[in-house]
Amino acid sequence: MSQHDYNIANATFPSTRTDINSVLAAINTSNSGTSRPSAAVAGTIWLDTTSATTPTLKFYDGTDDISLATFDYSANTVNWIDSTVVFDIVGDTTPQLGGDLDVNGNSLVSTSDGDITFTPNGTGKVVISGLSFPTADGSANQVLKTDGSGNLSFTAGGGTSWQSVQTSSFTAVAGNGYPCNTTSSTFTVTLPGSASVGDTIALVDYAGTFATNNLRLISSLNIEGSAYKLLTTNREGVTITYADATQGWVATSGVNSGDQAIDPTSYSADFLVIAGGASGGASDNAGGGGAGGYRTSTQTLTGGTITITVGDGGATVSPSAVGLSGSDSSISGGGITTITSAGGGGGGTGASPADPDSQGKNGGSGGGNGHQNTSTGGLGNTPSTSPSQGNNGGSGSGAGAGAPPAYAAGGGGGASAAGAAGSSSKGGNGGNGTASSITGSSVTRAGGGGGGTENASIGTGGSGGGGNGAPQGGSPTSGTVNTGSGGGAGDSSGGSDSGTGGKGVVILSVPTTNYSGTTTGSPTVTTSGANTIMQFNGSGSYTA
Repeated sequence: MSQHDYNIANATFPSTRTDINSVLAAINTSNSGTSRPSAAVAGTIWLDTTSATTPTLKFYDGTDDISLATFDYSANTVNWIDSTVVFDIVGDTTPQLGGDLDVNGNSLVSTSDGDITFTPNGTGKVVISGLSFPTADGSANQVLKTDGSGNLSFTAGGGTSWQSVQTSSFTAVAGNGYPCNTTSSTFTVTLPGSASVGDTIALVDYAGTFATNNLRLISSLNIEGSAYKLLTTNREGVTITYADATQGWVATSGVNSGDQAIDPTSYSADFLVIAGGASGGASDNAGGGGAGGYRTSTQTLTGGTITITVGDGGATVSPSAVGLSGSDSSISGGGITTITSAGGGGGGTGASPADPDSQGKNGGSGGGNGHQNTSTGGLGNTPSTSPSQGNNGGSGSGAGAGAPPAYAAGGGGGASAAGAAGSSSKGGNGGNGTASSITGSSVTRAGGGGGGTENASIGTGGSGGGGNGAPQGGSPTSGTVNTGSGGGAGDSSGGSDSGTGGKGVVILSVPTTNYSGTTTGSPTVTTSGANTIMQFNGSGSYTA
């Protein structure tokens, strides 16, 4: 780096050559130095090297030096000093502003129909003139709304977006309209869990059945000051608008309007809980299967989800095997007292009394004993409940002397009676089941399975679905499905397996005006009088 006075003096050739090389060195180094070249004239450009790592390129105008740019030797960048310098940022993939961008009356314009996109990092928002825009899109037909403090959010637009006809419980969305068809049953509309003042929802009686099967509204934000409301007038149409936290949703327009406030936090429900019945034993002198436990309950529902478990019946067993017990059924949760009915006890085999396989098993109702075991059959009401959930199985007739038909086994216990003992002429009948009118008509369920015999009359199943024992060389029948009844005993001489136990059932009956319609497990839903009945043939739930 050097400077020169740009004057070639007269001298000998070696000296002249040295002077010329010095001029070239000054030109080649941009007149580098810590001060302006002494021979500078207007238009001279020189590099001020006062800072060795960030020198400054300057232009001498004949009076003053004008700084053009600094060079950063570490970053290999040039920093233009004069703000009027025009430069190209196309090649810079991450350009940054050192201050505000002044468009000087011009516009940001895309080309070729391209978008102009603003994408803040992370949780940042796009803020325009103090208005903070939401970071995510809203729902169809929503519009932007301000809270008066610069925050914008999406909310329902001015028009109603009408949805398809609703026939079962659903959660409504602000800005929507819903035709509701309650022809089949009452159902529930759950209003949004959060709302802004002015949000609206429209509801219409599609089939003119609100008076028969009311439309039930539920809201955690209140409906005219209450958490629940029934729409009760045929051909009713109503628009509800969110007002505030006190009144919540209020009716702002309607036709044929009529409603009723309800308090479902205190209503009574009836339950019938029957466990799975057991299968009978499998031998020509085996005991019948016991019925599943049979329990009823009347309780007050206070909201929440009730879990329903429906027990399976005991599976069939091969000859010379003990019957399999049924599975428990229960109701629990939702603020109620848990009710559990025990599975029925399996039927014993025709083994000697000393062999535990001859004894019917304990359960909701006990299994019948094999023919050689003359003691009481399997114990019912196990575990103990009050009132009793079932009865004992019957005893065997004893080994007998001489040829059959002295060989006869006991019947399985039923919900209302113990299984009968085997006799010299007949296998023990299954104990009878118990009748209930919870569904609106009297139905008997949970009968015990019939006991087996050899060369005598079979034990028949108890009323309510108990299976018959097998005749010699024949086949037994199974307990009726969804009655919790016991299966009949099999016949080993004919090679038949035992009858299976009937699967259990759980039935709920609630006032129709309080029925929420929110279930899982696909229960059969019917009505009787003022009540709605749910029969669960498999496990599920009901939200009160």
